[in-house]
Amino acid sequence: MRKDIPVYDIGHFNREDIVVSRFAPYLESHREFILPHKHNFYHFLLFTKGGGAHMIDFSTFPVEPYQMYFMIPGQVHSWNFEGEVDGYVINFSPPFFKAFLLNPDYIDQFPYFSGVLENSVISLPVNMREDVKRIFENILAETEAEDRQSIDMIKALLVQLFIKIGRLGFENVAVKVGSHSYMVARNFLRLLEQHVGELKLPKEYAGLLFVTPNHLNAVCKEVLGRTAGEVIRDRVILEAKRLMVNQELSISEIGYKLNFSDNSYFSKFFSKYAGMSPEEFRATSNL
Repeated sequence: MRKDIPVYDIGHFNREDIVVSRFAPYLESHREFILPHKHNFYHFLLFTKGGGAHMIDFSTFPVEPYQMYFMIPGQVHSWNFEGEVDGYVINFSPPFFKAFLLNPDYIDQFPYFSGVLENSVISLPVNMREDVKRIFENILAETEAEDRQSIDMIKALLVQLFIKIGRLGFENVAVKVGSHSYMVARNFLRLLEQHVGELKLPKEYAGLLFVTPNHLNAVCKEVLGRTAGEVIRDRVILEAKRLMVNQELSISEIGYKLNFSDNSYFSKFFSKYAGMSPEEFRATSNL
């Protein structure tokens, strides 16, 4: 009987703030990562060889060469590979960039670190592949050398990589990164992570953001392509799915954890927006 999805700390790798590795030996050393799990660190990787599937937050993506995946703390993911697989993987703790450039929110500007799935899976165009591989190789070399100021060089190389990949992602962002609308949407998503299940109304989040509910709704439509209510609803459904992995929790207990006072209403809510009942989800999720 499966209990909660395991959550791995970056200390699992015996490194304090950052882990850099080629993917094949990383996978060989951490076979447990094939099964569904969470991290409390940022995790991203570039596949250069292999196939199969990668599940992130109950959505499945094909694994293809020169595809990049970016994940933020708390997301659930697992792998189902076919054949030989390789590439690069980098994990870093949330504090790793906090003091960098005197901007603790530096990486939040990049859409692929938002946790929004459609922004988090990127296929590299042919003309970028060698440049991106070269940056990963340089980061690996600095990690292995452990020379004076290697950590600073790694951070500088990561920024180069983030900007290069970010320029691809920015083309799909409806509003300018760093604009007022973008910042409000980003802060809304942060608050939603903190209060999922506890607060369910757009007006409650609008109050915390010191904006009107109408303004928050307009910002969400502009930046995220959905109303504030839809964003909240989808996040509640995702949290319900994560909780349902724990077979020791009853459906009514999960509804209670998500602040539904009536189990029947929770089941109807989940069925309507997930497209299946909670019981059906548990039976078909393969977790």
